[in-house]
Amino acid sequence: MPPKDKDDKKKPKKAAAFFDVDNTILRGSSSYLFGKSAFERNFFSRKDFWNFAWHQFRFIWRGENNNVLATLKDRALSLIAGHRAQDMKDLVDEVYEKHIRLKLWPETVRLAKDHITEGREVWLVTAAPQELGDVIAKNLGLTGAIGTRVEKKNGILTGNLVGKPIHGPTKRIAIKELAKKRNLSLRKSYAYSDSHNDLPMLTAVGHPVAVNPDKILTRYAKAADWPIYDFKKRELKANRD
Repeated sequence: MPPKDKDDKKKPKKAAAFFDVDNTILRGSSSYLFGKSAFERNFFSRKDFWNFAWHQFRFIWRGENNNVLATLKDRALSLIAGHRAQDMKDLVDEVYEKHIRLKLWPETVRLAKDHITEGREVWLVTAAPQELGDVIAKNLGLTGAIGTRVEKKNGILTGNLVGKPIHGPTKRIAIKELAKKRNLSLRKSYAYSDSHNDLPMLTAVGHPVAVNPDKILTRYAKAADWPIYDFKKRELKANRD
């Protein structure tokens, strides 16, 4: 019998679909919703929550840049440091049920499930904690998630990261590593995002799609003749009608 690695190389590569989370499959920010539930569970004080919320607001309003992202990441990690990993797991279950489930874009969820029906793997790729990505993927019946990993020691969150936040160029690296592990063809695969910061991921696949795109991504997608879905405009029109 040939070695397993040689045998695997003979298998045709599968296609996948990669979905950003915030403003792509979810209205708004998963990190903010996580922070809101953390405050409700007394993970941190009201003052800390509003400080976190202010940085999150800047992140959304001014756009995702490295300085704001670093500040937001450091603030979030400092707030969860010292808590039990089990409490974190319980919290992400709660945030999904109380907040995220109600804010999912049904159109994007339908796109993701269509890929599953057509035999493709579907992965969420998010800067949010891995645990939060896992819960969303599990509840939607998707293949899995690639998220930012928080270090745990003896069941306690240390406030440090394992590797880098899954954001910008790191998303491209992450899906390339996943493709290698799972015998996926990126050329046959799809990627969906709302942000120009995800251009590294979008340009790594053969079928990029802009969903609720920001201005820069809209210009890029139009120039590259990518499909563009704007569910925000569609929703506003429906509400007016």
